[in-house]
Amino acid sequence: MNSKADIRDSRQRHLLALLQDGIPLTAQPFRTLAEQTGMGEAEVIDNIRNWLDAGIFKRWGAVINHRAVGYRSNAMVVWDIPDDQVDTIAQRLAQEPRITLCYRRRRQLPVWPYNLFTMIHGTSDDDVRHTLDSIRQRHQLDLPCEMLISRRCFRQRGARYIPRPETTHVQG
Repeated sequence: MNSKADIRDSRQRHLLALLQDGIPLTAQPFRTLAEQTGMGEAEVIDNIRNWLDAGIFKRWGAVINHRAVGYRSNAMVVWDIPDDQVDTIAQRLAQEPRITLCYRRRRQLPVWPYNLFTMIHGTSDDDVRHTLDSIRQRHQLDLPCEMLISRRCFRQRGARYIPRPETTHVQG
């Protein structure tokens, strides 16, 4: 690899394509990826580390099906936080065990005044509401927010880096 960001080798492109669907659920996932790409296990790990360092991967983490582990309700809580406080408050909220996402977005005035988004999961809608109330009290957050409870579950997946090959359909 010429630089940390190069993805010129066909084995690297294959590895990247495989990672788009997540790491294999095997006892040794990096060894499995190595076998699938023709690389060594250390080379797979080095490529992933280099892609993280180069910013090709923004983050590396698990996407968990929260419904499968008993969390039946989730809500996006959007906050209208003064711009000079949003980073400090976001850091505190990101440490909350029941907040699984916490990120800042630009306001879309005049329609959407919210600049901080947090996701809370719970066993029920009441559980999520109670969690939000508890977080607000604990952090003394008497700031405007809205709780948007999800009514549908969408498929979750990681980022796509390489387009999927086109499939051809034969009509007969």
